[in-house]
Amino acid sequence: MELKIGDQVPEFTAKDQHGATFNWSEHLGKPTVIYFYPKDDTTGCTAQACSFRDEYQDFKDLGAEVIGISGDSEKSHVKFAQKYNLPFILLSDKDKIIRKLFNVPTNLLGLIPGRVTYIVDKEGTVVSIFNSMKATNHIPVALNAIREMK
Repeated sequence: MELKIGDQVPEFTAKDQHGATFNWSEHLGKPTVIYFYPKDDTTGCTAQACSFRDEYQDFKDLGAEVIGISGDSEKSHVKFAQKYNLPFILLSDKDKIIRKLFNVPTNLLGLIPGRVTYIVDKEGTVVSIFNSMKATNHIPVALNAIREMK
């Protein structure tokens, strides 16, 4: 079942880039941008992550958090975060459990994991969804959606 605007984000748990356990329910209470991306350290994913990094203070100033999710390992996320100075949470979804919970589609005949951004209000309700393989287009869409919540 596809996660739609107005739906509650389902409870999920994952390891972040530091090996700590992340529980979604513990992060309610502030607007959140949850973005799914295909792979660490690839051209589009690096551009997307660095764009989120460059605008991260704007998200924080609006009281929002940014969370990136891919199928890469925590070790891969550590290298990716360090290499590009990424200040936000990266979650490892090696078994694609979270991707399946959100029903994130694949692209290119099912070969590439999809790139979808969910903007969630402080109660955990999805208020906006942006699905595009154009990596850097996600950041202004997410920032505008967060601004509209204020």
